[in-house]
Amino acid sequence: MLVRDAMSKVVLTIGPTHTLRQAAALMSARRVGAAVVLDPDAGGIGILTERDVLDSVGLGQSPDTEYVHAHTTTDVVFATPAWTLDEAAGAMTHGGFRHLIVLDRDEPVGIVSVRDIIRCWTPAQQRVPA
Repeated sequence: MLVRDAMSKVVLTIGPTHTLRQAAALMSARRVGAAVVLDPDAGGIGILTERDVLDSVGLGQSPDTEYVHAHTTTDVVFATPAWTLDEAAGAMTHGGFRHLIVLDRDEPVGIVSVRDIIRCWTPAQQRVPA
């Protein structure tokens, strides 16, 4: 099975000047655990995850005054739609992260998460409804 078969094609994109509260509200409304950060001034594409927001709040920082750019991961590993799920899982395991931005011709076309991969690897009869 390939990344294109598992990825979410709904990509939440945000800018670097969103506050963490704004980013969290958008992520929550769309029920996603990561947002693609488009920042042409900082070299392109980054990612903000729920963990980044939690780390900031855990440090006592205010989500109303902290900006996305200060918490964005810019050293991102990207997948392509043609990667196998084994390749994606290997990259996540090696890098210690749970989301991969999927690029096609340098454009974000999806995000694949550990949950997406597990869903594809788990036979339908073993799945428990949420």
